[in-house]
Amino acid sequence: MARRRTLRPDEAALWYAVARTARAMHSNGEAVLHGKDEPKVTGTLPVKDPVAPALPVFRLGEKARSNPGHKLAPSPPQALAGAPVQMDAKAYGRMTRGKLLPEARIDLHGLTLAEAHPELNRFILGTHAQGFRLVLVITGKGKAKPDHGPIPSRIGALRHQVPQWLRLPPLGPLVLQVAEAHARHGGAGAYYVYLRRGR
Repeated sequence: MARRRTLRPDEAALWYAVARTARAMHSNGEAVLHGKDEPKVTGTLPVKDPVAPALPVFRLGEKARSNPGHKLAPSPPQALAGAPVQMDAKAYGRMTRGKLLPEARIDLHGLTLAEAHPELNRFILGTHAQGFRLVLVITGKGKAKPDHGPIPSRIGALRHQVPQWLRLPPLGPLVLQVAEAHARHGGAGAYYVYLRRGR
């Protein structure tokens, strides 16, 4: 059986600081210290005052304070609009204005997440192998409203999930840029996916 180790001076000081505040459950309310007398230790850690409550005190009849709101994750279009441009700026401008025609397209609208993910993988891997650069992924607009927060509704799940799938392996290394499609190619219900050149 292993021998019990003794407390280091800093551990003993911490123990006695906590033990000083302990009260026996059925006693007269005096603090009870167990063990030897409290050692005199120099260089102990300072005991901080109890943390103030995070919520301010509320009194009956007082008006409710305004809620500062929650910081929500950006929606997929906001996140894509704020992403840096990785491709040629001139080509990016033409693409977002709908001047570049997609070379291939896939319609995931109406599929479940479990059905859509392998279809998207197959499509992107296949079009990249054929040397295509610009493809269109149609997800549908969904009915997710901004006040629903970062968690998409079931109907808008594809629109939310596709940009994330395009950043992860095996597709991430093949994708250069993702942007919301122009209105003539589906608008908010579709994404342009600009692929890297094959090697």
